[in-house]
Amino acid sequence: MDSTVIRVTRLAYDKVTMMSQVAVVDSDVALYEDRLRERIARVRERIEAAAQRAGRSPQEITLIAVCKGHPPEAVVAAYHLGLRDFGENRVEEAEPKMARVQEMLATEGRGTDIRWHMIGHIQSRKAKKVIGPYVLVHSVDRLKIARRLEHFAAEQDVMLPVLLEVNVSGEETKYGFLPQEVDGAVEEILHLPHLSIQGLMTMAPLVPDPEEVRWVFAALRELRDHLATRFPGVSWRHLSMGMTNDFEVAIEEGATLVRIGTAIFGPREQA
Repeated sequence: MDSTVIRVTRLAYDKVTMMSQVAVVDSDVALYEDRLRERIARVRERIEAAAQRAGRSPQEITLIAVCKGHPPEAVVAAYHLGLRDFGENRVEEAEPKMARVQEMLATEGRGTDIRWHMIGHIQSRKAKKVIGPYVLVHSVDRLKIARRLEHFAAEQDVMLPVLLEVNVSGEETKYGFLPQEVDGAVEEILHLPHLSIQGLMTMAPLVPDPEEVRWVFAALRELRDHLATRFPGVSWRHLSMGMTNDFEVAIEEGATLVRIGTAIFGPREQA
């Protein structure tokens, strides 16, 4: 067969294959949209109701869809359904997923307004990869990681918005500064010129009745109020607290960022 014919045939085959792959991806995204549409609507309704009970505007609360363990197609589907803020727990999982999501959205001429949040524990050896992709790092849980982030942010000459993670409940299995350590931590972090403190984050114990952990959210709000008085030059605009099992109580106690995974995407590795 003539080499020109072979090249043309190969190009035609590659084009058909690419179109087939795109069609499969589009189909997968559409399936996720069908599964997520009602879930997202329900979560938004619950956020609005909780805000109204607290005399707050729903616009004060940002819904962060936690996509740990879920594929890029699910994220793109959630984006199509109006979500813009997405949270990841692990740098190694997030990196390829974020790249694929951006690629998929770029083919639609969209995606420049997607916002990624790092909400999980950050290992020191992976701190460099946190600089750049994330609009907010929720999980600065120790001074060592604050210094590491400062080092890499300084290398790139960027300002990194962060939240200080506080272990309000005192559970040994949880990361974060203890409440009595936060004042000292803030004093030191304020000397790190490439970190911008935006508020606090916490995780409440997992219990059957969210009313049992209301005190955790109230305590974080009170700590924020104390810090706002002591360090008035800091924004303190955000309280990142509340997940699928307790976000309504968190909103009633002042949450501005809620991190919802299961109620949107379902159990991990399912949709």
